[in-house]
This record gives sequence, structure tokens and C-alpha cells, in this order.
Amino acid sequence: MSSEYYEYQLTIDKILDSAVTTFPNREIVYRDVRRYTYQSFADSVKRLASGLKKLGVKKGERVGVIDWDTDVYFHSYYSIPMIGSVLHTVNIRYPPELILKTIMHAEDKYLIVRDEFIPLVEKAKAIIPPGMKIITYSDNKEKVKSSIDTIDFWELIESNEPLQEEQHLSENDMATIFYTSGTTGEPKGVWFTHRKLLLHALGVTLVGIRPPLSLSTNDTYLILVPMFHVHAWGYPYVALIAGVKYVLPGRYDYGLILKLMDKENVAFSAMVPTILYLLLTHPDAPKYLHVFKKWKVTIGGSALPEGLARKAKELGVTVVGGYGLSETCPVLTVGYYNSLIENADENTKFLEQISTGVPLPLVQLKVINPVDGKEVEKGKIGEIVVRSPWLTQEYYKDPEKTKALWRGGWLHTGDLAYADEYGYLHIVDREKDAIKSGGEFIPSLLLENAISLHPKVSQVSVVGVKDEKWGERPVAFIVPKEKMSEDEIRQFLLKMADEGKIQKWWIPDRFVFMDSLPLTSTNKIDKKVLRDMVTRIK
Repeated sequence: MSSEYYEYQLTIDKILDSAVTTFPNREIVYRDVRRYTYQSFADSVKRLASGLKKLGVKKGERVGVIDWDTDVYFHSYYSIPMIGSVLHTVNIRYPPELILKTIMHAEDKYLIVRDEFIPLVEKAKAIIPPGMKIITYSDNKEKVKSSIDTIDFWELIESNEPLQEEQHLSENDMATIFYTSGTTGEPKGVWFTHRKLLLHALGVTLVGIRPPLSLSTNDTYLILVPMFHVHAWGYPYVALIAGVKYVLPGRYDYGLILKLMDKENVAFSAMVPTILYLLLTHPDAPKYLHVFKKWKVTIGGSALPEGLARKAKELGVTVVGGYGLSETCPVLTVGYYNSLIENADENTKFLEQISTGVPLPLVQLKVINPVDGKEVEKGKIGEIVVRSPWLTQEYYKDPEKTKALWRGGWLHTGDLAYADEYGYLHIVDREKDAIKSGGEFIPSLLLENAISLHPKVSQVSVVGVKDEKWGERPVAFIVPKEKMSEDEIRQFLLKMADEGKIQKWWIPDRFVFMDSLPLTSTNKIDKKVLRDMVTRIK
């Protein structure tokens, strides 16, 4: 081998450089506040990287970001890993004490903070580690007033030349860290290397060009997954690899989002089901039917109810399911068409594309018997376990939970599912959410899906409640579109049972009608709150 051989490293800076080379005039848009070309964005990112280095940010040090989905955050996704430091995407929807707990646990040395979050930092100044530097910004670029010493973000960019020298990064360097959404207990830290992030982005980009999404470089993306949550499903990196126009919504204002979709000609978005519901039912939605007709959406985070999917289809929206975890970077599967269904009838295609989907390239996935660890037959329910080049290798500073996560050399998701005859995955429950009644499991997601098909149901969530006779019984929480009765929904489910679509004994003993359902910090329905609520409802 030549002594001058260069071992090319899969690092985040390569995404930016490649994007500028191929699509220099493609746009990045932050609301109606600022616009960049890829070229001007790269210049700005490299100026920030240079400013951070001059500030003293060293390789391996954590830089936390407390912000909405803005151009500042987008800068951070590139500039922080580019100098070998680690981006900590802080969950701003945690309670203040939990935000501070994750900052301390991650060992952040620097914080980039939007002006409206400065009071949080000021209140915590007594417990912030000595020497932590706070970088602040405002949208209008005015200096942020604070009772603590701060550094102006925009000055870091405007007073420095673009970073030029090679940083000698390794693709195996830590690039990001964040904390799980806490739906199963205390948040846990997960971290990812440059290599993992880049390979994940390539995988997501590849399935995006497959039907039914069939995305192209001429499309515009507006991603509605918070940038603090699992790398916004990787799309800040995917966008530049794909060479698309990218729109950042800032703090989510659904009326404004609809206007942005229209103005910027948005063709693709990704989100959890709740966000899709809020957009389709927004009072302004009827004015944007022409936008929905060309809109393609990937849904993840929680199961996509068939009722919501059919509502979207009626409006012309192409909806595709997907699946992943915080621990998996996150995307593992997407409901693109494989060769077994690409020529199937339209209804078969539709039902498969809104399922959990099929694995991305380079994802090995099995459904196993949780007791003996053996792979189950198609159609049989078991736990999803997975291997892929972009999974977290550990929970940060938590060897005990890491051992449980990676037992047997496979990452254990804790999700129960089955694979159908075409190879598509269908999640039926989280292990923790499965309702065990009379010694048998009632899959809450399948029951929710059935209830969602009632024409008067907008949203639904099913949880188990303790029962002296059966151990547990299901209770359904429903947000109705119009007034409805328990008997109405019960008769609907009895008919579905007669048709063989559900088991009669799955039908909930109680139905609770609500104006809205409680949400987690990532806009998923919060079943922990519902379980607590059901014990207090007579």
C-alpha cells in the first residue's frame, strides 16, 4: 500500500462539502426570517465553526443547543461535529429540572440558547458548572440582555473567516448525544458517531426515492420532527445529501406551517400522527386543499391509525409509515414498495405502505419469541430485535441498561410485532403497553386502529387498567369529531368482531370521551398520563 494512501472518513463535514459542490444554489429557508443558498449556508457554518474553535471549544466537548427548529439549530448540526465536538440536542419540552439534569449528565461545556429560553438558564446559574459558556441569539440579531455573561452567536459568525484547515476527524468520533423521550421511565442518553449518522442519512435518502414517495432533488422538504428529537429523524443531513430545498418552521405554528407549505411549494414532510391530525383538522386547512394534493408524508414515532391515513388519502396526501427508536438513530423501516407488492392492487399497496414497513438497506431485523429468543414464523407476534451500522452502542454512563438493550448481540426494541406474507412489519404493541387479560394479550395498537375507523372518531388511545377477575382490561380514550355515545362505538366494534377483524373480548369495558389527549415532549400520545387518569375515573 502506498504511504500516501488516504483513508476517507465518513464525517459530517463531507455532507456539507458534497452538497455545495453539486447543488450550490439550492435553498435553505427559515420561516420568512432568513434564506440561504447551500453555498452561503456552508460559508456561514464554517465561520461559526471557526468562531467556536476560537472560543475554546475542544474536540470531544459537548455543546448543548436549546432552540426551536431554526437556522441556528441547522448551523449547529454541522458546525459542532465539524470541529470534533459533540452536539447535544436538548429536549426543550422536558420540565426545567429535567432539562438541567440532562445538561449535567451529558457534561455540556457550552450552551447555545435562543433568547426566549434565557430565563431558564438564569434561574439555574447557581447549579450550572463553573466555566460553562453561554452563547445566545435572537432572530433579529440584537444582542440578548441577561444577568449572566453571554457570548453573541451572530458575532461568532460575522467576526470570523470560514474554517479552512482540515480537522483530522475520525468517522468513529462521537458526533451527537441526546436523551430518550422518557416514555418508559427516566430519559437515557444515547450517542452516535459521524459514521453512524452518515450511513443512516444515506439509507433514508435511498428509500425516499422509492415508490410511493418517489422523491427527487426538485422537491421541497419541511420536516415537522423537532430538531431536539432523534436528529429530526436524520433529515437535516438527508436534505443536503438529496440536494433539496429545506424549510425550517421555527416554533410550530400550524397556521403558519400551512402558509409556508403553500408559499415554498412543499412536497414532503415527516412527523408523528398527532401533527398530521392537527394540520388536516386546522381551521385553515380547507384553504390548502391544493397543497395537500401534492403532499407526501412519512409518519413515525407511533402507529399510524388507518382512520387518519384514509382521511389523509381522501385529501390527496400520500402517507407512508415508518419505524425506529431513539436508540436506532432512528429509522429502521419505511413502507416503501418492495417487489412483492409493487404490482399489487391499490388497496393492498395502501395498507402495506401505512404499516410499519420493510427494513432499510443494511438493516437486519428479526421478530423473536421473547422467552427463547428464536425467530417466529410470519404472522406470529414476537419482539423486534435489530442489527444495523447506525445503532447506538450504549446508554451513556449506564452499563446495566446497555447490557439489557444489547443482550445476545441484538438490540432489543421492546416492540411487539408480526411480519405479514409480503414481509411488511406490523407493530401491535410495546411490551410495556400490552394488555394481558385472562392470560392472553390484547394488542392495544390493533384495537386503536379498529376504533379509529369509526367515522366520528378523531383520535383514540387504549390503555390497560387492573381488573380483579381478568388481571387487566382495556379502556379507550376517544376524541370525537362530533357527539357520540359509548353504545355507538361498542356496536361498531361488535360488528367488526362479527366480521372477524377483531376479537370480541378485546372490546373495551369503558370508553372515555375527551376534548384532547395528553402528549409527550415529542407529540406522541402519553399513555403514562392516561394510565394514571384511568385509575381516578369512576
